[in-house]
Amino acid sequence: MEGRVFLIFEQGKIINLTHHILLVKDSRFKSIIINMTEFEKEIAERTKKISGNKKLNEISSKFMDETVIPKYSYNFLWLGRPIIQYPQDMVALQEIIWNVKPDLIIEIGIAHGGSLILSASMIAMLDIAESIEGNQKAYEPNKSKRKVLGVDIDIRNHNRASIESHPMSNWIEMIEGSSISSDVVDQVTNIAKKYNKVLVCLDSNHTHSHVLQELKSYANLTSIGSYCVVFDTMIEDVPAAVFPDRPWGPGDNPKTAVHEYLKEDLNFEIDKSIHQKLLITAAPDGYLKRIK
Repeated sequence: MEGRVFLIFEQGKIINLTHHILLVKDSRFKSIIINMTEFEKEIAERTKKISGNKKLNEISSKFMDETVIPKYSYNFLWLGRPIIQYPQDMVALQEIIWNVKPDLIIEIGIAHGGSLILSASMIAMLDIAESIEGNQKAYEPNKSKRKVLGVDIDIRNHNRASIESHPMSNWIEMIEGSSISSDVVDQVTNIAKKYNKVLVCLDSNHTHSHVLQELKSYANLTSIGSYCVVFDTMIEDVPAAVFPDRPWGPGDNPKTAVHEYLKEDLNFEIDKSIHQKLLITAAPDGYLKRIK
């Protein structure tokens, strides 16, 4: 029946969702089958219409212009830690992490640690889901094969203490140092070699030269099918007066670095569908999907 979803339970487990989703979950079956093609098709169709809606895109662009100076993105917490992100990008990251299922997330830029906690909570959910699907009797977080690796040139003591005392800290490791120093790049690269599926997020110094160097140092660690997410590409699209006391601005920012980097590295493509779907994002042209 169109527009309705029916759940079929057996011994307390959902074994069937009809219409948009088919989910088979039982010890008698060897796998879980999920079919969301119809719903995903609807999303793609809506996103295409939104991308062609001039008025709506002008409104979203105006929203970005007006929310930077009031520090709108500074108003949110993730599991108790400040996270300097737009809510739409938090949702996008959740979707990416759930779909890619990385065992290592590299985050360049820590600040208060909210983004580390977001990533850690998502990979903890991946661990829990795998435990449930594998019919494991006990879930042991201390034995996780997944990790979030954070890098920052200055991890302030109070932020480090709050991150290390957080319930999600078991999934987190931090390195203090410049993200473009050879020592730090070598440390991150050696750690990444131990993992099979890597997701990378760049969100530190936003000048063109710095981000370009980060892309050259870390983008290649991204696994095929995963993403290198470059934040604050929106700096290119907002008025220069928005960042009067910063070394970055229009013409010198993460987006200009992304466009230059992609001229040489053909392993990535910009996933435009994410920006088109979100409308409000700090990372237009910043969701880079590794395709080969």
